[in-house]
Formats: sequence, structure tokens, C-alpha cells
Amino acid sequence: MTATTAQATPGEPTAEADRAEQNARAARRIRRGARLIALAAAGSLTLGAAAYESTHDDPDPTTASSSASSASSAELSPGTAAGPADENATDVSATAPGPHPFTGRLTHRGRVLAVKFDNARGARPHHGLDQADLVYVEKVEGGMSRLMGVYSSSRPRSLGPVRSARESDVELLKQFGRPVLAYSGVRSSLAKFLRRSPIHIRPHGKVPRAYFRANDRQAPHNLFVKPWSVLRTAPAAPKTSLAKDIGFRFGPAPRGGKRAWMRSVNYSAARHSFRWSPKWKKWMVSFDGVPARLTSGKQMSARTIVIQKVLMRPSKYRDVNGAVTPYIHTVGRGTATVLRDGKAYDTVWKRPSAAGGTTFSLKNGTPMNFARGQVWIVFADR
Repeated sequence: MTATTAQATPGEPTAEADRAEQNARAARRIRRGARLIALAAAGSLTLGAAAYESTHDDPDPTTASSSASSASSAELSPGTAAGPADENATDVSATAPGPHPFTGRLTHRGRVLAVKFDNARGARPHHGLDQADLVYVEKVEGGMSRLMGVYSSSRPRSLGPVRSARESDVELLKQFGRPVLAYSGVRSSLAKFLRRSPIHIRPHGKVPRAYFRANDRQAPHNLFVKPWSVLRTAPAAPKTSLAKDIGFRFGPAPRGGKRAWMRSVNYSAARHSFRWSPKWKKWMVSFDGVPARLTSGKQMSARTIVIQKVLMRPSKYRDVNGAVTPYIHTVGRGTATVLRDGKAYDTVWKRPSAAGGTTFSLKNGTPMNFARGQVWIVFADR
């Protein structure tokens, strides 16, 4: 791209004046974001963590004094923050606006970034999860849960708190081609398996400058990632890392379905509830009986919730305390309940191979249309 310059005429602002004004506006936005986060944190941020949540997990290979930078909540700006204009253009230049395969919305298709989110009580509220195209809810050791946000159409400035990956994440992510995966770290036995996978792994230990610690949260629930910094370190492979069709279909709701106001998916140590809001036309999300909040104070919600029943068998990996990690089988077929527009639809899901996507159909074989917007996929025991 070649840069062009324009000569200022009398009465017009100079380039220097324009840049000064842009910098001033940016500074004002950052100050406003910092005030909002401070208010949200004062009202809803939980600093403490139950002993079980703090110990029954893979050890985070870093501490607050590690190479990750420390930052206050001011860096967790709640704005959409797709990144500087030049970075955003670079990321989506290979695509023209069109229906996004993850959300059905008319937008660009950028590179796919998956981020593992901590979901222990001490990790809440979450930051930037509302800007994910897809949110997966996974069972981990001790019947707790972890979240995975998949991003392509937006690039928040920061996301988190970030936590460790699991073996079955590779199977799940293969349907996206060669996405980038951001996570805090794993035990050495699993690290080798992840390195050999086709996924572009970018853990904290490998690219520490892409992560930072929020100094108003307690470790290990205080690690955040900067998506742009992570993507810069991953090999650019547009054909294999841009968002592609993964089997989802969007459009008008089909006939039938059963009126539903609430659905829950429970693990032995975690509860996930979804309540239909006629006012907002969305499913409002709660964790462990408490509204699932963002750092902005807003409750998380989605227009489509998929409760996908899968086989979860013990894997060969264990956490630091010896608890066995579940392996979530996302290849195969089974049943699922799709929640949209205040109704529940019984469907069948199919994914013949790890390289292929997942389709959802009604019992008569008709594709199940999702509502346009963010989709949550919650894995439940078969």
C-alpha cells in the first residue's frame, strides 16, 4: 500500500493537529473505560477462590512476578476494540463482507483465534467473552467447567482470565482448519501432544509478551491475553486459518419446538443455566445460580444455546492433584437440544470426522436453523 499526503490549505487543520486530536480522543476513551471497569469491579469482582478451585487444576507455569506484564483494570477496556485500523484491515483483507459461518451475521471473516477461559468462581467476571463468535462450555477435572471463546469477526484488545488447555481441545478445533489457540499452560506430558497437533498453539510460556497480569485479581485467575499480539506471532496461513463453514445454518426458526423458559446443564461441581428473556429476546446465562457477568457489569446472553450430548470418557492425562481429565468426544453423532426464540428443539448432531464440521438437524432431517448472533455450545454427558 502506498501512502499519499495532502497539502493543508488555509483554514484547514494540519496533519499534526489531526493526530493530536485523535490521540486526545483515544486518551478520553481509555479514561472512560477505566472508570467503567473500576465501577464494575467494585460491585461484582470476586477476588477470593475456593481452595478446590485454586488447586485442582494444572499448575500455571507462571506467577505474578513472571515475564508477563502487570496491569490494572484500565487495560481491560470494555470497548469493542477491533484493534487499530491498519491491523484490522490486515486481518480481514482476504474476505469481503458476507454471512459469517459462525454467527450468520454480515461481516468480514478473519483468522480464527480460540482462547481458553477460566470459569472458577474466583475468575469471574469474564472479560471480552461477549465478543466471541462461539462459546464452548467444557467439563474438566472434578466436575468443574472451563470455557472456550472462538473469535473471527472481532478482535478485542484483551481477553480473560485465561487458563490451561485440554487434550480434547485439539479434536474440537480441527474443524476450524489451523486456528490459533491461546492458553495459560499445561503439564509437560500434554505439552508435547499439543505441539504435535495441527493447531497453532500460543501459550503464555511461549509468547509471554502477549499476556499480562491484572493486578486487581488474585493468581491464578489474573492472566489476560492480547489477541493482536498473539496473532502476530502465529504463521499467516489464510487458506487454513480464516473462518470457514463448520456446518451451522442460520435463518428463520423451524416449526414446532416446545416452549421453554429455563434449561440447565450440571456437572458435579458446576451449574450452567439459561433463562429466556422475552424482553431482550435472548437466553440469559448464569453460572452456579448467579448471573454470569462481564467486567462491564452486563449479564452474558445469547440468541442460540446448543446443549450437545456427548461421550466424556477419562483421558490418559491427570491434573497436578491426580484428578483425571475428561476427554470430550465431539466426533460422531448424538442428540442435542437447541434453544432459540423461547423454544427447545430436539435435534440430531453429526460430525463424521475431526476435519469436518458439525451439523444439527431436526428428527425429519431438516437442517436446524440457529438465530443469527453468538452461539453457545454446552457439552453435556450422554
